[in-house]
Amino acid sequence: MRISIDDLSIDLAGRRIVDRVSLHVEPGQRLALLGPNGSGKSTLLRGLYRLHRPASGSIRVGDADLWRLDARSAARRIAVVAQESAAEHDLTAFEVVMLGRVPHQRGFGADSPADLAAAETALERVGALDLAARPFAVLSGGEKQRILLARAITQDCPVLVLDEPTNHLDVTFQLELMRLVADLGLTTVAALHDLNLAVEYCDAVAVLKGGRLIASGDPAAVLTADLIAEAFAVRADRITHPATGRPHFALSPLTAPERNTA
Repeated sequence: MRISIDDLSIDLAGRRIVDRVSLHVEPGQRLALLGPNGSGKSTLLRGLYRLHRPASGSIRVGDADLWRLDARSAARRIAVVAQESAAEHDLTAFEVVMLGRVPHQRGFGADSPADLAAAETALERVGALDLAARPFAVLSGGEKQRILLARAITQDCPVLVLDEPTNHLDVTFQLELMRLVADLGLTTVAALHDLNLAVEYCDAVAVLKGGRLIASGDPAAVLTADLIAEAFAVRADRITHPATGRPHFALSPLTAPERNTA
């Protein structure tokens, strides 16, 4: 399902955080939102999953204006992997995953066999079936991300939004999580900090700075040394990854520290 973000602005506490951003994500494409802290990445995503209402502009998912949909209809189009909420802490991992079926259920009926099977399949897909009975609150950061991704899979939506999904994860699970997301084949928008993860696992990137979009397109074309210096104030030496053949960035300060030669 296509995402169309047109001339989008979002204000928080009287301050413009996202400023007239336009982006289009094609069906099945994976887009990485990149930018330094405070650039507007998470705020833009929260507009996409209906936490922050736009001050102007529009967000369309498929043929529908996202903010004209009711909550249930929106939740059937967009699944979110965001930071955990306090409400999840009193649930087991399986109960958290089952929340993904709520947009498809009516009233207060019991979970159907199909709902239960969908949750079990999702847990198996992310390698977390053995965690099902454990309290969500006691899981490690990586285990929680598996459960939240399983919930998103169980929600059975054409669009997936990930808000900094690899934060606080070890390197092994960062790679595993991004591979799992890529294998889903969904239209995906993810806010990321790691340029190399974006190049490796995403079809397109959009770079924000100060709430404005400063570049977007194919990662290999967009992420030049000059662009990275402008956006992140770091030096990026581009090399070819010996295993994948894709671009890889070695990052260092723009100004090298003086060496003590005494």
